[in-house]
Amino acid sequence: MLAAHYTPIRSPIASRLTAVTVETVRFTPPERIDFRLVRGPVPHVIEDFTLRDHHGGTRLTYHGEIGADLWQLGRWWSNLVARRWEAVVAKSLAAVKVEAERRTAIQRQPQHR
Repeated sequence: MLAAHYTPIRSPIASRLTAVTVETVRFTPPERIDFRLVRGPVPHVIEDFTLRDHHGGTRLTYHGEIGADLWQLGRWWSNLVARRWEAVVAKSLAAVKVEAERRTAIQRQPQHR
């Protein structure tokens, strides 16, 4: 699958710009989702989310790799992009965890008839 994301850039210099990211998404049911950057603010990104059974539940792990060119400037830019993206991923995963725990709690409640 091909996915596009549009992210507003919030900075004093570029307050009206939008970063466009296009990536391929590959699903390997039931345990893995892989992403590979096609177009974006850095030249190289690969990511994966993996689900594993863990002590009667499920463990979700995330792994990402980012690469840049232009030497020191590229490292600075990719670090900036990575910090922002990691915050977005952490926020999304926290929301997924809350919802998964809510659904599990509902399923464990005794059924009244």
